[in-house]
Amino acid sequence: MTARAVAYSATRELVPLYGVYGLLFEDNGLSTAQISSLFAVWSISAFVTEVPSGAWADTVPRRTLLFGSAALLTASFSLWMLVPSYWGFAAGFALWGLAESMKSGTFEALLYEELAALGAQSRYATVQGYVNSAEVTCVFLATLSAGPLYVLGGYTLVGWVSIAITVADGLLVFTLPAAPRKVRVDRTDAAPDDDGTFVARYVRALRDGTGEIRTDRIVRRAVLLTAVLMSFLALEEYFALLARDGGASTAQAPLLVAITVVGQVVGAAVAGRTAGMSGRVMAVVLCAAAALIAVGALAGGVAGFVAIGIGYGALHNTGIAAEVRMQDAMSGSARATVTSVAGLTSEVAALALFAGFAVGSAWLSLSILVAAVAVPVLSAAVAVPVLSAAVAAPRMLPSSPRSPRVAG
Repeated sequence: MTARAVAYSATRELVPLYGVYGLLFEDNGLSTAQISSLFAVWSISAFVTEVPSGAWADTVPRRTLLFGSAALLTASFSLWMLVPSYWGFAAGFALWGLAESMKSGTFEALLYEELAALGAQSRYATVQGYVNSAEVTCVFLATLSAGPLYVLGGYTLVGWVSIAITVADGLLVFTLPAAPRKVRVDRTDAAPDDDGTFVARYVRALRDGTGEIRTDRIVRRAVLLTAVLMSFLALEEYFALLARDGGASTAQAPLLVAITVVGQVVGAAVAGRTAGMSGRVMAVVLCAAAALIAVGALAGGVAGFVAIGIGYGALHNTGIAAEVRMQDAMSGSARATVTSVAGLTSEVAALALFAGFAVGSAWLSLSILVAAVAVPVLSAAVAVPVLSAAVAAPRMLPSSPRSPRVAG
């Protein structure tokens, strides 16, 4: 299961376009404000569909949704290549947002429950660390490849190689388990004939997932903690533009961005060891991350991007640690729905960040705007000890550790 999960998730991130699409938009005449509005379209599409798709994942085979997600990702990048204009980019982002919402929650729930079916749910943090590390390693490799590909064939070659990668990722979906192995008392995975209509099962999954957040204080805090920390990762959308703003060429910018990806790789790789960090330690890590990103953005150059990379890697690590705690805090059947609510909340916060960049770009440089993100990160650091206190350790049922029940 681990190897298949890593292969699927990692290939999805092996997309050279990730390193240069901000530059693609700028070279097609878009301003920072327009580019920020595209990111907003992306976030709006994702959060509008986030929770409904999570409930969908608790109703139909999750592998079906993951394949649909890959197909939409292929369509979004194809639009960028065929219609390289503001509206073509916007339509592509709308599809990409939907694709991400279909994967968000779906994959995490599938992974957790497959491990639980094997009696290995305690390995979720480690496996998720491997998955995230492999993902950002592929982002690193893809980002490094963007420069040479651009030199060889411009944005056209970068784009179509990326599209081919998304097709391959769609095929890898079929190597994942066909359906969750667990059986719940409410039987949301049962066949329609045994458990009512599809609509009834969908509504029940949506109700159960949102209900668990409303009624369980621990789950609610875990969702909020995860959403807040994950929202800061939206900052990476501006790294390529920041590199160019500092004087890097289109071919050089991906190399600077790759430095920040190295930070992500390290942050994800050690997630299995740091998942149990206390709220106070997490707050200290966030303060250090805020300082490093601010100093790096203002300093610029290779040294500046090294500082940004370390800080961004620390942010990524705390986000994974929070997501692991959230998964363990859940006890209901609609795991994908709850995870999707966290994704929705994160997208709302990211949308606020994009709006800030769009408005602020009229008066401030990109380096100052990136450095200013340190303020909300520091604010989150103050709240983290309170939010994480109730979800720092796994909860136990009266008779046994929390785990989905296994068929048979």
